[in-house]
Amino acid sequence: MDISVVIPLYNEEESLGELHAWIQQVMEANHFSYEVIFIDDGSSDGSWQVIEHLRQAHPEVRGIKFRRNYGKSPALYCGFKAAQGQVVITMDADLQDSPDEIPALYKMIAEEGYDLVSGWKKKRYDPLSKTLPTKLFNATARAASGIHNLHDFNCGLKAYRQEVVKNIEVFGEMHRYIPWLAKNAGFTKIGEKVVQHQARKYGKTKFGLNRFINGYLDLLTLWFLSTFGVQPMHLFGTLGSLMFLIGLISVMIVGGNKLYYILNNLPHRLVTDSPYFYLALTSMIIGTQLFVAGFLGELISRNSEERNKYQIEKTIGN
Repeated sequence: MDISVVIPLYNEEESLGELHAWIQQVMEANHFSYEVIFIDDGSSDGSWQVIEHLRQAHPEVRGIKFRRNYGKSPALYCGFKAAQGQVVITMDADLQDSPDEIPALYKMIAEEGYDLVSGWKKKRYDPLSKTLPTKLFNATARAASGIHNLHDFNCGLKAYRQEVVKNIEVFGEMHRYIPWLAKNAGFTKIGEKVVQHQARKYGKTKFGLNRFINGYLDLLTLWFLSTFGVQPMHLFGTLGSLMFLIGLISVMIVGGNKLYYILNNLPHRLVTDSPYFYLALTSMIIGTQLFVAGFLGELISRNSEERNKYQIEKTIGN
């Protein structure tokens, strides 16, 4: 099979029939063998009934229905797991992603050898309140991930080599950082294509400001996991040792200052009267806690089944 189109959705019943017809037209015009996988993320409207109706008339349609709303990342995870095509295309169900982009995306994967191609909606039909935070978010993601050639990490329209989607785990709300997940898994040939963005035709946007808060928290999580996930002591141990050393030196300075005054018969106060003593003591306590946190993290990491899981591309011999 050439292509699997994976479409997560939530309350998009008006657009599904039109979207499928558009995909079908593009696929037949280019003679692709394909499947369309709709993942209903706990919709409360008639989305699942539309999918069932499409399946009855079109055998290439497949459907997955969640009992409740889990989010886009779990929907993509299940879609990736079910996909059988050599190239996997993801797109949103709201008709803002154009299926006309599929042939060019497929060519970049199948012929030009890219592992992943992300769409870039260079011209958007979104309000300024959405586009400005999006630009800031993408700039931060580029800096943190080191993938400097992508302008839109969160574009729903992407193409993947099948091997990529079978070797990454999309969890939580990490769908925003799939290119980074792919890079961490060893798939480094990541490209970008300018794609058409269309104004929403049906329904209402699922966009909310909490997306940016969650996005930055997920960014910190992914940075930590990719950098120190296997060796947390390298972070917590270093910070803990530094904090403890600062506290120890400060205590020695306070104690040495007290000893100097005593030896020279000068008026002196109790060490505990100095605020610097308590700051130094606090620094030593925090340093010890950080070091212990790193030690516990190492113990947990060593018992993880993922500790020695590596991406092996090829082997020769036994």
